[in-house]
Amino acid sequence: MKPYVICLMHSSLDGRTHPSRWRPKGAGTDWFEKIHDELGGDAWVIGRVTGSEFAKGKPYPATAGETFPRQSWFARRDAKTYGVVLDAQGKIGWGRSDIGGDPIVVVLTEGVPDSHLAGLRDEGVSYIFAGKSEIDLALTLDILHRELGVKRLLVEGGGVANGAFLRAGLIDEFNLILSPAIDGARGAPFVFDSTDADSDKRAPLAAMTLESTRDLGGGVLLLRYLIKNDPQAMPK
Repeated sequence: MKPYVICLMHSSLDGRTHPSRWRPKGAGTDWFEKIHDELGGDAWVIGRVTGSEFAKGKPYPATAGETFPRQSWFARRDAKTYGVVLDAQGKIGWGRSDIGGDPIVVVLTEGVPDSHLAGLRDEGVSYIFAGKSEIDLALTLDILHRELGVKRLLVEGGGVANGAFLRAGLIDEFNLILSPAIDGARGAPFVFDSTDADSDKRAPLAAMTLESTRDLGGGVLLLRYLIKNDPQAMPK
């Protein structure tokens, strides 16, 4: 059984997600955490690039004195909310065990070296395995639900991670905080994006229904869409 998955993002009118580039400056940029809290997820998930922005440590040593089974390992199972980070190859040295008080759970593939697992354990960072060389997002959701009781998951970027969940047909709801600002230049990330390898893959969207529009003030809108995926178009 998979959790109910909500993608929450904040963008300019042209779909870009780095507020520091927006003009005019400061347009509604204080809303994300408020809506995040209102949505009340048991866990939230971000990709490696976004996760790296929260890291305080250096990459872990390249060698380890022991080997570890490729099985889930949890420093904590009692948290109200977990911060989940997709880090397929184990690139992030954390230097911390939580983000904003939410214990970190890293999603890895089986090719990650034992030295990285040792580093995670030393810092009290939980991890799960969800694939041999690439992360299986459906398996990730199943493990989070089964092992940590996650029933409501917030997908919060970056664009490549969001796009991967979308193309996998795993998003049930999309909440977009839309600010009255424009980026208007090349190079900024989008709400939904892909790697070059996935550039021709399309999401199995069958319908999007505007459930509500909320005026947050100052020209900022919160758009809530319910998503219906086509089972016939889902990845096999």
